[in-house]
Amino acid sequence: MKAVVKYGRQPGQVAVQDVAEPTAGPDQVLVEMGAVGVCGSDIHLWHENQSWEIKTPVILGHEWCGTIVDVGANVAGFTAGERVAVETAAYVCGRCTYCLSGNYHMCPHRKGYGNLIDGAMTRYVAARPQILHRIPAGVSFTHAALTEPACVATQALTVNARVKPGDTVVIQGAGTIGIMALQVARISGAGTLIVLGTDLDDRRLEVAQELGADYVINVQRDDAGKLVRSLGDGFGADMVVDCTGVSVALKQALDLVRPLGTVVKIGWGPQPLNFNLDPLVGKAATLQGSFSHTYATWERVLQLMATGQLNLDPMIGGVYPLDEWEPAFHAMHVGENVKSVLVYEQ
Repeated sequence: MKAVVKYGRQPGQVAVQDVAEPTAGPDQVLVEMGAVGVCGSDIHLWHENQSWEIKTPVILGHEWCGTIVDVGANVAGFTAGERVAVETAAYVCGRCTYCLSGNYHMCPHRKGYGNLIDGAMTRYVAARPQILHRIPAGVSFTHAALTEPACVATQALTVNARVKPGDTVVIQGAGTIGIMALQVARISGAGTLIVLGTDLDDRRLEVAQELGADYVINVQRDDAGKLVRSLGDGFGADMVVDCTGVSVALKQALDLVRPLGTVVKIGWGPQPLNFNLDPLVGKAATLQGSFSHTYATWERVLQLMATGQLNLDPMIGGVYPLDEWEPAFHAMHVGENVKSVLVYEQ
């Protein structure tokens, strides 16, 4: 079968290759990929500028869904033919305090699809049943492939931090996570929503406005701080959500957040800060990191999709066959698409 493989540690060392078909072990199911989203992290891996551990060669892809085609002998509760969305935690130890307390996404032995375990940019993937979620009727594979980034935003804004009705929320970054954070904040009752981007994000900022942003700002052209301090009582945003990972965004977030407000950091980035954190102290603000998601969040997000509360069509810039992975990656890299989705054949 074909797969999009990162085969080396130099920039650009990604290609479609022939790989062996996996089989389901006794404690696994085999899923035929229905659709897989291209993540910004896949683009980082393409350019070899990621800041997390990986192995090579590795099949890319961790935002995925599909149809069960085989069930291991020890697996109960799932049958062939069911449509499922699949979490990213391909392996966890099941024994540490985080696994046993339901916080398995923080397991120190966790291995994710597309990084340390072969991912879903291929035809068949083996998965453990604990990370499967039935896709509600009426939710397409193309939409279900966006479950994972929606869960990242939902975990960040409703579990690790809490958006409150009436909050002024600033979202830094207009990529997939930023646009998902915008929608989650809107659903949660935020009063004013502001999305920040750069020259690269002109198209994505249009999508943000379509999906409910009250203000969109290109920070290379306009002063975000001036706008934020012109709103409400002038003290700043209740919450700032960093979906970029670049150090300068965190510095900006500390300027934009109000005293006793919250900065939620989702984005990864390898750069050193090169600035002090005194504004965090002076404002007695909370800096909240957020990583991954849990089973309950996935169930909640799939219901948001089923009820139409997440509007996904404007986010999907194109659906591409696996052989056209490079145009799909490029369209996101240059800001043409908020999200590209791959299918095995088209």
